[in-house]
Amino acid sequence: MRLGDVLVAKGIISQETLLDALARQREHQQQVLLGEVLVGMNACREEDITQALAEAYDLPFVRVSPKLADPKIVDVLPREFLEQYNVLPLFKVQGVLTVAVGEPTNFFLVEEIACRAGCQVQAVVSPEADIRAMLQSHLPSANVFVIDEIIDDVKDEDLTLAQQHVEEIGDLEQAATDSPVIKLVNYLLFHAVREGASDIHMEPGERTVRIRYRVDGQLYEKVRIPMHMHPAVLSRVKIMADLDIAERRMPQDGSIHVLLQGRPVDLRVSTICGKYGEKAVIRIIDNRHLLISLEKLGFAYETLREFRLETKKAGGMVLVSGPTGSGKTTTLYSVLQELNTDEKNICTIEDPIEFALPAINQFQVHSKIDLTFAIVLRSLLRQDPDIIMIGEIRDQTTATTAVQAALTGHLMLSTLHTTDAPSAVTRLLNLGIEPYLIAAALNGVLAQRLVRKICPNCKESCEPADHIKRLMADVGIELTTTYRGKGCTKCRKSGFAGRIGLFELLIPDSEMRDMITRVVSLSDLRDKALQRGMITLRRDGYAKVKSGITTVEEVLSATAV
Repeated sequence: MRLGDVLVAKGIISQETLLDALARQREHQQQVLLGEVLVGMNACREEDITQALAEAYDLPFVRVSPKLADPKIVDVLPREFLEQYNVLPLFKVQGVLTVAVGEPTNFFLVEEIACRAGCQVQAVVSPEADIRAMLQSHLPSANVFVIDEIIDDVKDEDLTLAQQHVEEIGDLEQAATDSPVIKLVNYLLFHAVREGASDIHMEPGERTVRIRYRVDGQLYEKVRIPMHMHPAVLSRVKIMADLDIAERRMPQDGSIHVLLQGRPVDLRVSTICGKYGEKAVIRIIDNRHLLISLEKLGFAYETLREFRLETKKAGGMVLVSGPTGSGKTTTLYSVLQELNTDEKNICTIEDPIEFALPAINQFQVHSKIDLTFAIVLRSLLRQDPDIIMIGEIRDQTTATTAVQAALTGHLMLSTLHTTDAPSAVTRLLNLGIEPYLIAAALNGVLAQRLVRKICPNCKESCEPADHIKRLMADVGIELTTTYRGKGCTKCRKSGFAGRIGLFELLIPDSEMRDMITRVVSLSDLRDKALQRGMITLRRDGYAKVKSGITTVEEVLSATAV
C-alpha cells in the first residue's frame, strides 16, 4: 500500500487532506516527500508518518531506547556512516543484524549495511529523531566516551603534574586510580600530547560535552562525555590550572605544567561561559614543536640564506608576519637558538612566555598591573641588550620604541598580523611610524603560512587535473604528476601528517627604501618586490606541490595570491 492510503485507512488523515497534499507535492515538482508535505500542513505527526511507512513496507515499527540497543554492536558500522544515513544497529542474533532506519524506502541502504557488516540485515523502522538522539547521547562508540569502559593505556607512561618552576606535586598515573574524573582528564591530556595536538576544546552541548583536538591545524572529534560530568571535569582542569572553581561567569586564564616521559609540556587554559556552560580550551606548548632548527621549517635554500643574513646583522628590524597559528613564534624561537651565544645578550618580551629558552632572558607583560610591551621594552633598553624579540607589535608606542631601538644598534625581532610581506610596511605606517624611519630601520619581512604535508605512509601518485596543470603552467611550472594521501590509521584517514611552512621574504633595497619614504601604494611596493625576485607565498607553495610535499588544495586554501 502507498503511504497516503495507509494514513487514510488508519484514520489519521482524510481523503480530502490526502488529495490536497498530493496537489501541493505536484507544485514542488515531486521534489519533496509526501510525508514532509503532510507534516508541514500539520495534518499529522512525523511519528504517524514513520508508523505508516513501516506498515506500507511490512516492516516492524519500534521506539528505540538504551535498553533495546546492545552497546557492543553499535560499532559494527562506522560512526560517520551511522550519522550520515541516520541508522542504528540494535542487536545481532544468530548472524542476523537488526538495524533501525528512519527511511525504509531506501532499499540500497539496507544492501549497503549488509555489505559493510558482512551479515544478513533485518530492518526495523523508528522515528528519525529517536535514532539521532540515541546516536548523540546514549550509545558508546569511538566518539562517545563511557567512563566505566575507558582503556587506561597511560599507566606505563611517566606523566607527572608539576608545580610551576618549583617541584612535582603528584603523579597522574597514581592519581588516575583515585577518581574517574581525574582518570578522564589524565586520558585527554596524555592522548592530546601523544597525538601532537596543539589545542584541546571542551565544548558543552545540550546533552553531551564534545572533546576535540586540533592536529595539524584541523579540529577533529576525539570523544564525547555525558553532560552531567562536565562540572566535575572542568573543576579538575581549573584546580590543575590554579583557577577559581567557584567562578563560572567570568572568563579565566591559567597554566598547567606537565612532565611527559621526563620532558616538560606547558598547557595554557582558557575558560569562557557559553549557552550550555563553560567552554574550555587548553593550548599545548610542546618543546618538540617549538625548538626546531630553521632548516626543518620548510625554507627554500635561497630564501633561508637571505633570511639568515638579515638576522645576523648588528642592528635593524626583522619582522615575521602572518595570521594567528601560522608558526611565527616557532620561527622566531628558531632564530634565537641560532643567535644564542655567550657573547650576546638576548632578551624577549612575550605575552605569555611560550617556552623557556635556555640562556635567554625572557620577560612577560602583565596587563593587570599596566606592564605593557612598550614599558618593558623601554626598561629593557637600559639592560644593555644586543638582540630583542618582541612577541607582537600591537600599538604605536611599542612600534615607535622598537624602531628607535633598531636604529640605535639593536637587532629587533617581532611579529605582525598582515596578509603578506609588503603589507607589513603599510601596517607600520598605520601605527603612526614615520616613513623615513621605516625605510631606515627595516631589514626584512618574512610572511609565512602553514600547510599540511601529505602522509608518507599512504602517499600515492596521481594524474593532475587539467585545471591544475593550467594553474601551474601560468606560473611557469610544468606539472606531470601530483601526490595525495589515501588515508590510513596513522593519519586518521585524513591523508595528511604534519605541517610545513610557506615563506615570502621581502628585503628592501635602496630603490624600495626610497619608495617607502615617498609612501607609494601597496600594489606598487609589491610589484617592485616581485621585480626584485621576491617569491610569493603561493609560488613557494606550488614549488612544494611539485616536490610532492603538499597538495594544490592546501596551498590555495592557505594563500591569497
